[in-house]
Amino acid sequence: MLQTPSGGAGHGAAATDRLMSIGTVLNVLRDEFPEVTISKIRFLEAEGLIEPQRTPSGYRKFSAHDVERLGHVLRMQRDHYLPLKVIREHLEAMERGEAVQLPALSRHRDGDTVPESPEAPTAARIGREELLAAAGAGEEELREWESYGLVTPLEDGVYDAEAVTVASLIAELGRFGIEPRHLRVMKAAADREAGLVDQVVAPLKRHRNPQTRAHAQARTKELAGLTVKLHAALVQTALGVRLP
Repeated sequence: MLQTPSGGAGHGAAATDRLMSIGTVLNVLRDEFPEVTISKIRFLEAEGLIEPQRTPSGYRKFSAHDVERLGHVLRMQRDHYLPLKVIREHLEAMERGEAVQLPALSRHRDGDTVPESPEAPTAARIGREELLAAAGAGEEELREWESYGLVTPLEDGVYDAEAVTVASLIAELGRFGIEPRHLRVMKAAADREAGLVDQVVAPLKRHRNPQTRAHAQARTKELAGLTVKLHAALVQTALGVRLP
């Protein structure tokens, strides 16, 4: 469960303390969703999934309910790859007190439909405009990212869910003056790391036993998580910093 800050001593102070800035909300959410960004939170607000209060000067202030709602949205995107329209309908039903069953993901194997495990959900697809809105970027920026191979559309011109994370992070780095051409070295490193993981799981993917082949997906995810953690630790060590 998401943990939110406690209130102050007095009733009025407690009500004020329970309202959080977008930066505080980001820190709270990152315990469970390490890849969430301020751009992502703003995008979900623009889509009407959350409605934080505004101060007279226009700053966003989030209640504990807003943070919990954000957690539900991010969890449904991560675990079920649901489109925003379905997530919105689900949240509205929850607020009406209705019990709503999330759609079960499924895949086909040997002509049969079998339940999909959380480790291998069906990839979500989003359009170009939704990707731009999520990243807070323009068409020209996206074309530049694509020219460097940082973001790549699928065959039908749409994008997978991970492209939103990549695009949002590129946009955030751009605000610090880091340009797409500077990120080519990171893309090359990521490709090499992915190649190493593929090399390790390749025997599992080629195995004659269907259960062993299915295990390859879980092993890929496990190795991917370890390589990401190692990469982050190496960068922190090289810079002499420690991230929260």
